[in-house]
Amino acid sequence: MIKKSEIGLATKKLRRSFHREIIYDIISSTDIHPTAEWIYERAKKVIPTISLGTVYRNLNILKEEGRIIEIVDEKEGRFDAKTYKHYHFKCKICGNIYDIENLDIIKIDKSYFEKRGFAIEDCDIVFNGVCNYCLMEGN
Repeated sequence: MIKKSEIGLATKKLRRSFHREIIYDIISSTDIHPTAEWIYERAKKVIPTISLGTVYRNLNILKEEGRIIEIVDEKEGRFDAKTYKHYHFKCKICGNIYDIENLDIIKIDKSYFEKRGFAIEDCDIVFNGVCNYCLMEGN
């Protein structure tokens, strides 16, 4: 993780860059697909003066830069530093989101869409169900 003392904070631009790198480090250090609020709580430990608004602004910049993706949940966005193509599984009991990296589990017939005048560029799939932990707990 980058330490504040290692970066000259002479300008606002550098400070924002420092904030962005801290936020990126937080996201890339976990596989729980954190919310903005979760990221904010951890960022405050490194940058006590950071605001939730700064976290949201930097999350948007990181998305624009292609360094993170956002998984849209019905309640809130969840963030992932794994930007390569993969699917997700969301447990309806505990709310955890897991990476599904085997893309061969689903075959998309692009010709179906092409025949109907659509051009598929990308596909985001979230499976919903009960995770193995919750199943073992009897939920």
